[in-house]
Amino acid sequence: MTLSPTHFDYSAAAEIYPSRARNSRRNPVGYRRFESAAEALRFAIEQLPIESLSGAYLEIGEDRYDAREMRALYDSADYPLQRSSPVSGAKRG
Repeated sequence: MTLSPTHFDYSAAAEIYPSRARNSRRNPVGYRRFESAAEALRFAIEQLPIESLSGAYLEIGEDRYDAREMRALYDSADYPLQRSSPVSGAKRG
């Protein structure tokens, strides 16, 4: 999919499908649904373990975005939510 943050609907309902991290049995993270893509992106970038984010994807309707695309959408000037401070690890990736 061609990524165009200026045409991305951050208010659309979205789903996150994290990858299953090998050798990580503590706190497994599974599928989650969000009211908005902005909330889903914040969760993916700020809270998912790096090993789960690397193979994760965001799904909005029929469109899918991989971890690289999620990062670009989160970093976009159009991203509508407040980001966490860099101290919290939000600059991963």
